[in-house]
Amino acid sequence: QVQLVESGGGLVQAGGSLRLSCEASGDIFSIIDMAWYRQVPDKQRELVAEITDSGFTTYGESVKGRFTVSRDNAEKRMYLQMNSLKPEDTAVYYCYADIIRREAIRASDYWGQGTQVTVSS
Repeated sequence: QVQLVESGGGLVQAGGSLRLSCEASGDIFSIIDMAWYRQVPDKQRELVAEITDSGFTTYGESVKGRFTVSRDNAEKRMYLQMNSLKPEDTAVYYCYADIIRREAIRASDYWGQGTQVTVSS
């Protein structure tokens, strides 16, 4: 059993900041890629930020220069520092991880439950 749990969401004024975290737990052998996605009603889920096991990062065009993704491999955690927040950043933010379970021979996709971020104008 593998679980991803997000935390840190909430309500913030435009221009403010939030830091999201995602903790992975369970029978984990290793974590390959991790990423943050977000989704609003009637819209497709979009990539916010991705970070590989080697630390290489990728950002969605709308958040470049404002958001920073990082990870702590020893703690099995990923973070998303969100600065200069805009109303259009309002969404449910989901944690994703590509994980190899103990005794498994391949990686599988896992998703967290999501955390709500609301930015008011």
